[in-house]
Amino acid sequence: MKSIKISRLFFIVAVSASITACSKSSNYANSSRGTGWKINAKEGGFQYNTKFKEQETAPGLVFVEGGTFTMGKVQDDVMHDWNNSPNQQHVQSFYMDETEVTNMMYLEYLDWVKRVYPPNDPKFSAIYYGALPDTLVWRNRLGYSEVLVENYLRHPAYGNYPVVGVSWLQATQYAKWRSDRVAEMGLQKEGYLEKGSNVPGEIVTASSNFNINTYVNAPKETFKDSLGVHLGGRGNKRNDSLVSYATRETGAIQISYRLPTESEWEYAALGLTELREYNIYRGRKKYPWDGQYTRTGERRIKGDQLANFKQGKGDYGGIAGWSDDGADITNEVMSYDPNDFGIYDMAGNVAEWVADVYRPIVDDEFSDFAYYRGNVYTKNSITEDGGVISFNVVGVDDIEYDTLSNGKVIAKILPGQLKQVPVDENETYLRTNFNTDDNRNFRDGDKQSSRYFDDFEEGDEAGSDEITRKMYDSPKHLVEPNEDGTLNREYDKSNDRTSLINDKVRVYKGGSWKDREYWLDPAQRRFYPEDMATDFIGFRCAMSRVGSKSKNKKKKKN
Repeated sequence: MKSIKISRLFFIVAVSASITACSKSSNYANSSRGTGWKINAKEGGFQYNTKFKEQETAPGLVFVEGGTFTMGKVQDDVMHDWNNSPNQQHVQSFYMDETEVTNMMYLEYLDWVKRVYPPNDPKFSAIYYGALPDTLVWRNRLGYSEVLVENYLRHPAYGNYPVVGVSWLQATQYAKWRSDRVAEMGLQKEGYLEKGSNVPGEIVTASSNFNINTYVNAPKETFKDSLGVHLGGRGNKRNDSLVSYATRETGAIQISYRLPTESEWEYAALGLTELREYNIYRGRKKYPWDGQYTRTGERRIKGDQLANFKQGKGDYGGIAGWSDDGADITNEVMSYDPNDFGIYDMAGNVAEWVADVYRPIVDDEFSDFAYYRGNVYTKNSITEDGGVISFNVVGVDDIEYDTLSNGKVIAKILPGQLKQVPVDENETYLRTNFNTDDNRNFRDGDKQSSRYFDDFEEGDEAGSDEITRKMYDSPKHLVEPNEDGTLNREYDKSNDRTSLINDKVRVYKGGSWKDREYWLDPAQRRFYPEDMATDFIGFRCAMSRVGSKSKNKKKKKN
């Protein structure tokens, strides 16, 4: 009898504790722990999303929980170039595309660009043509490949094959476009934008299109209809007047897609899922799969290749009638098993652009956390007129173009976007973490890192790339437009050049259908000019994780 009373007492105490905890939690959600004032009160006051749980996984992505790992080559360096020697890095949690960006995915982008910026309009023609992949990358002076030139990008037979012929610059533009389209969908779902307001060529035009950065900073200046009325959602109107926009505090603003950093890509490729469970790091993994070989040991499919790569001279797929890897050029995405993160083709198929500017050494002495080389800091351009500050939104007559080293023209900034300017002394003065806008050559390419420090002239400080070229002695080709519309091309034919490294070459990772097994190691790295493309480099997008490092709370172990 006594034990029953004690049990009842414990039950009452437990219930009381849970009610108290719930009321505390409820109080914290509805009132400020700093001031005690009510949050999200109908009569006004501080508004904040207290019900936000965690970031939703955006379309096409898989979650990769971050951790510490050994970045760099852990196998024999047969090239003896000391490129990406082993170093310990920590990667924050992020999201990665499940597959490489496919032809179908890229064609959706081209379709939107063509409808919003019609190429038959001289004002916009360079926008569409600048976004087109270079299909001539398939040509071979001693091989027949015209069928690929004409069909690989657009024919449905290749719809789920990875897109190629895309430069690093084009890949980053695609990521920006994708960010805006996914953001539109989220804001429509939350009621901040009208349903169906994303139709290109009808509602969305060159003079009225949506940009997430503009929406956050100057919401009244983006996405207006032909009458200048903002396409806001019905749920945010009172008496037919728009009274509120989504802000960062609402949790409804989409985190942007981007290219993965080199450290993120390598970490995701290795698929070191045991890091999360046992809190360890190790560095003897050679491929995205377990084992030291490219063939599977599973009895059901024993001997089959685990990736699409060149197996030897003249051997791109295998013996006719029974193909070793199922492909001679690229292959359909998801044709091979994913790694432990659930990501496909992190070795083989196509190599992939990453965000980083290339340097031979990963500088772990300076940074071992979220490593990335390529930071160029900018800020939104603003104008002050009579004490009124306004953002400079690019109009249809303000489109800026850039002539690349190969003579192609691409748009640097599009209508509806906010004009960007480099950060200046207002942001850098007395800072210890950065003191300039362009950090691509920091500690490897700048004056301080060169043994020829005394040879630099005072004027060299003006251009980051000029300093890097002087240190690495890379070619400098000149392309300038003439007044008559033709191009003046001057090819650097100097015999004294010793390197191709400058501030505009980007890292690409992973072996491709055209590469030998050596390049399948995720630690391998090569570089290519950011404005040029090939038939073996594609890309995939990534997205930063906000909030908690893990999706699942760690359980205490006995």
